[in-house]
This record gives sequence, C-alpha cells and structure tokens, in this order.
Amino acid sequence: MSTSPDAQRADDQIVTLLSHWLTRTLGNDELRHKIEQIGTEELAPAQRDAVRELLSDLAAAAPGERGQLEVTVRETIETLVYGD
Repeated sequence: MSTSPDAQRADDQIVTLLSHWLTRTLGNDELRHKIEQIGTEELAPAQRDAVRELLSDLAAAAPGERGQLEVTVRETIETLVYGD
C-alpha cells in the first residue's frame, strides 16, 4: 500500500523537509514556507515549540545563512523524532 505525503503525520513531513534542508536541496525561505503549510496543530507541545523557534530563526535569517540555523534544525529534528 502506497502512502501519499498527505497521509503522513506532520512531524514526519517536517523531519523530511529538515533533512532536505540539511542536504541543501531546500533554501531557508522555501523550508519556512513548506513548514508553515504543514502547520503545527497536531504536534505535541514540545515539538510545536521547537518548530515555532525554528520558524522564528528562519524568518530572521539572511538568505543563504546556515551557521546557527544548522544547530537549530538538528535540535528540532531531535525533538520531533523523540517527541515530548
């Protein structure tokens, strides 16, 4: 049985996007936009907070900036994977 991206949980979708960002196949603005489309409503509170922090950092980042964002992305992945 094939599953479409629409059938995936929000945390799985966001982890996939963050992985793409880490491999440089997504830029900062594209990542932020795609995460905002997914939303955070179905995430656990700690996951929601981590994603909101990431979105805030992405909004404040200069185009192409990666330095500290990489740390935040990795921490967000950890929070999404291990949950609340």
